[in-house]
Amino acid sequence: MANIITIAQQKGGAGKTTLAAQLAVTIASRNKSIALMDIDPQGSVVGWHKMRETWTGTPLSEVVLSEVSGWRVSTEIDRLKKKYDFIIIDSPPHAETEAKNAIRAASLVLIPIQPSPMDLWATQPTLDLAKKEKTPCLLVLNRVPPRGKIVETIKGEIAETGHPCADNQLGNRTAFATSMMEGRGVVESAKSSLASQEINALADEILKILGTK
Repeated sequence: MANIITIAQQKGGAGKTTLAAQLAVTIASRNKSIALMDIDPQGSVVGWHKMRETWTGTPLSEVVLSEVSGWRVSTEIDRLKKKYDFIIIDSPPHAETEAKNAIRAASLVLIPIQPSPMDLWATQPTLDLAKKEKTPCLLVLNRVPPRGKIVETIKGEIAETGHPCADNQLGNRTAFATSMMEGRGVVESAKSSLASQEINALADEILKILGTK
């Protein structure tokens, strides 16, 4: 039975799709079967996957795409979890029925958050929904600048709230954006980069939390 990771955040622009795609490729590279579900009407994961299909190189591992919406979300999750080791779901930015179903079904909810007060405040509805569904969640600092006091300030505020936050974070790195435009993950396109090190470290942490490392 699959481990289900739902990427959820009601604030737009937090980097949900980047986290979903990069994590999918990274976990798939470890000989794990992966289904990547796009239930966000914006279809950003679908766009990334189309680019991946045109790539003439050799991907580290296959990432299977599933694009569904509405009442079919729960049915599709039930179908996929019998076939794959992991399902990673990119959910809509609003608390729609699809997002609720994806959070309810998840083994773990990842909430990407940029290091800004607005992003931190915007996480509360998602945290509340995860709590209501009794699903464990983890904040993931994303697009972190290379320097500045704001990061430590936000980390301090998160610590004060008591919300779980990943020890590892993703920097604001060109390698992430470049690989997304190519339909790849940084572990494929920039193996020795800091971006690759960061997503590998985050994947290690997540797999450990799920008890699969």
